[in-house]
Amino acid sequence: MERVNLIQNPTEEFCKDCRLRGMTEESIRRYRSSIKVFLNFIQEKGVGIDEVDAYILRDFLQYLIYERKAKHKTVENYFSALSAFYDYLVFEGMVKSNIILPFRKRYLKRYKNDFDNSERKLLNVEEMSRLINSIMDPRDKAIATVFAKTGIRRGELLRIDIDDIDWEECSITLKPTPKRSNRVVFFDEECAVVLRRWLMVREKLNPPTEALFVNYQTMERLDRNGVWFAIVKYAIRLGFHNPDSSRLEDHFGPHCFRHWFTTWLLRNGMPREYVKELRGDKRREAIDIYHHIDREELRKTYLACIPKLGII
Repeated sequence: MERVNLIQNPTEEFCKDCRLRGMTEESIRRYRSSIKVFLNFIQEKGVGIDEVDAYILRDFLQYLIYERKAKHKTVENYFSALSAFYDYLVFEGMVKSNIILPFRKRYLKRYKNDFDNSERKLLNVEEMSRLINSIMDPRDKAIATVFAKTGIRRGELLRIDIDDIDWEECSITLKPTPKRSNRVVFFDEECAVVLRRWLMVREKLNPPTEALFVNYQTMERLDRNGVWFAIVKYAIRLGFHNPDSSRLEDHFGPHCFRHWFTTWLLRNGMPREYVKELRGDKRREAIDIYHHIDREELRKTYLACIPKLGII
């Protein structure tokens, strides 16, 4: 029996392969979602995954742009997922070559160059203060403040439990992920005040979970969409986020806090290696393994450089 006949569900087998290669669950989720849309598209055309050609891919590109109104970055993400998927199919002997690679080179590079000259929105310190101080909901205010003061990713914030907070050191130990090296991040007194306010409210809610941030309706751990809406609705109100714009600089979402955190620490004089340590960036060079940063010195430098927002 040929290998192609042994794989009944190539999408799920591909996801298992991604886990073996150390990809994060969030990346796998995005890949699965993109591949599902593509497979539904070719199924309607009566085409199998081994029958896809440049003409089918061009139709799919037009479908994404003109029917789904996908933005340029979203289109690139779709084809990145498909390229990884077809790499897997080649490895398993289900297709002869990765047809996505030459297609991306011809169409996606030019498409990206036309539209991806913009930069992610960066608020100044006064604007970030306005944003956070405009939030009256204690949970949402705590989410925004933790994002701004730690620069962590959305997935990292979602996995924080109450016991991960060290109140003596004013630090949070994040759950391990393949993307992060250093798991300890610090927060300042402004963030501590906001977190304590939220924990007082959370205690009255008495949710059946150790998660720091919970959904008000289900009382379970907050999910990615919950965090998105907890931030974006306030950014829209202040004019920082325009959902109708296709330009990256007109959008403000959870990842913009990480951009703000990095930029303002650097502008306030924090050494680059300290910023990289707080961001948890992966160590890409062998010599990085031997570069140790004193934790207390890092904490003191952080407190000296993180912007004060006048949080009330």
